Amino acid sequence: MQHAHFEKPHAAKPIAIDIDGEPKGVLVASGQGYRFLAVKLDAFGVDGQEFTSVEAAEAAVRSSLRGQA
Repeated sequence: MQHAHFEKPHAAKPIAIDIDGEPKGVLVASGQGYRFLAVKLDAFGVDGQEFTSVEAAEAAVRSSLRGQA
């Protein structure tokens, strides 16, 4: 008996965004850039936003956290 073999599509792995050693969220591929998904309450101000680079996303999360202080 033959079994069908299906390959899983290769999806980009999420990229963790850590600020001062604490995970705040992940970036997932979205269109031409990345979408930020918050995993900590203090990062929800940036949740769902799209960025063109990892650096831009990290800067936005840092800026959001500074605004809360």
